[in-house]
Amino acid sequence: MSAPADTPVTSNRGWYRRNEIAITPWLFLIPGIVFFSIYVVMPIFQSFWISFHEWDGLGDKTYVGTAHYERLLGIGDQKMDRKFEVSFWNNIKWLVLYLLAIPMGLFIALFLNQTVRGIRLYKSLFFFPFVISQVVVGLVFSWFYLPREGLLNAILGFFNMGSLNILGDPTMATYGIIAAGLWPQTAYCMILYLTGLNAVDPEQVEAARLDGAKGHKMLWYVILPQLKPATFIAFVVTIIGALRSFDLISIMTNGGPFGSTRVLSFYMFEESLSEFGFRMGYGSAIATVLFFIMLGFIVYFLYSMWREEKEAR
Repeated sequence: MSAPADTPVTSNRGWYRRNEIAITPWLFLIPGIVFFSIYVVMPIFQSFWISFHEWDGLGDKTYVGTAHYERLLGIGDQKMDRKFEVSFWNNIKWLVLYLLAIPMGLFIALFLNQTVRGIRLYKSLFFFPFVISQVVVGLVFSWFYLPREGLLNAILGFFNMGSLNILGDPTMATYGIIAAGLWPQTAYCMILYLTGLNAVDPEQVEAARLDGAKGHKMLWYVILPQLKPATFIAFVVTIIGALRSFDLISIMTNGGPFGSTRVLSFYMFEESLSEFGFRMGYGSAIATVLFFIMLGFIVYFLYSMWREEKEAR
């Protein structure tokens, strides 16, 4: 006699077969998690630990507590480290001015999102800076800024405007390097926005046109709201790029003139690994401060994204 239809069928499959859907994704993730933990998470905690020690990278560590942080920030009887102060304010300049890459990338993407003759050539020209190494960008702009032979001064001389020694002037060198960094960063933001524009809903655009929206109103109320994911990524990547700017400074000025172009990442390198450095503890303290500044921005953006998704529900 057959069993009733509502009788549960006992499965003879093993434990893995019964939980295959839940387990399989973790099997693919485990190698990545292991490598990320070993090469990213563990070094972060090691850097925190080293920042509480005096260490030359080879001998024994000497525990000094928060002495490095007190010297960096000028806590107690300590006077704030002048090099750290200059580096910090240069990072602020990088943060503020580097964000110009986002609107510039947006407007270039809007221009390149047209169906006109030769648009592929224009896209290639604007995309070109993104594929160039930062070292090459630094060398190109170093030649561009040369006081006598540089193209910039040749242009200024053509208009009888005198000459400039941008990288040799402590008041202008940082801005010259930021301008060099904006070139490839604008190209990166342009690529993000071009990708986002391809995902814009044409029905919403057409409906807005029927309602009479055009020009800046179309951009502000219809296009930009649909570009929020691209804008979020552009903000995060640009801010992180501004805070970790090292290669351009190393190539173009090596921190000079007179240390005026130092940023926190370069100062960390100087204290830890340069010829007169090997102060791993102090360099780790600088790295820790830079890490928490970066973490603050990233947490803020993630919280903003989470809040917007929650409100959308």
